[in-house]
Amino acid sequence: MTGVSHVLILSLGNPGSYINTLHSAGHVALEALRRELMLPPFAKSRVFGGKPALTTTTAGPITAPKGGSGARYTIMQSPTLMNVSGPWVARVWRDALTAHGSTGNGAVDAGGAPVPAVDQLGLILVHDDLEEEMGVLKVRPWTRSHRGHNGLKSTNTSLLRNEFPTARWAKLSVGIGRPDTRDKSSVADFVLRQMSTDERARLEDGLGAGLLATIQRIETQWAAGQEAGDIPPKPPKPPKQSSTRPKTRPSIQQA
Repeated sequence: MTGVSHVLILSLGNPGSYINTLHSAGHVALEALRRELMLPPFAKSRVFGGKPALTTTTAGPITAPKGGSGARYTIMQSPTLMNVSGPWVARVWRDALTAHGSTGNGAVDAGGAPVPAVDQLGLILVHDDLEEEMGVLKVRPWTRSHRGHNGLKSTNTSLLRNEFPTARWAKLSVGIGRPDTRDKSSVADFVLRQMSTDERARLEDGLGAGLLATIQRIETQWAAGQEAGDIPPKPPKPPKQSSTRPKTRPSIQQA
């Protein structure tokens, strides 16, 4: 299996007055990634998704980066509310897939057969994560449970895996810490509170290199034909127990 030639990196969050809340940590992480890649500043664009979204890329339309030309990453911040972000994500994927298939870049596999556009395009969804400490990055397989995250739930409903069984998709979460209590109202208050200056600086100034390294690891897994996801550590082997069985059978004395 060949690796992808272009990667869409989309963040989920909330617009307007909620842009600086913990629920929008994915947007802040993408700003850190933009700086790490030294891409142009975000600007509103309708290139994919139908709605004006903050977007940056190293070139115009999607093209394969062979020969040093074209863009490898297109980075976009969702312009919609978190809970209904799925239709926008699905529209971006379909628009980009159409554009990628129409570029005629001539990608072929090891046997010389044309590589379908769906196998050349990757999608990484960046979102906040209540289950991890602030700034911790985790990659989970696309089919893993949304664990109550409404943005992921909306995406799962709008972008169906069985429609694109060979597509390379991944979820990359950014830890935002845990509230003291986990009832619904406490969680809502926690994720919708404004980030402190220190919290934003920790995400925006400290995640760039880690994000890029994580994305490159995802691409390596895709190229190897694997589903992207953090590999859980192997449990330690139990210590060997010495046998209490006698090595030789005891002699039996006749009465």
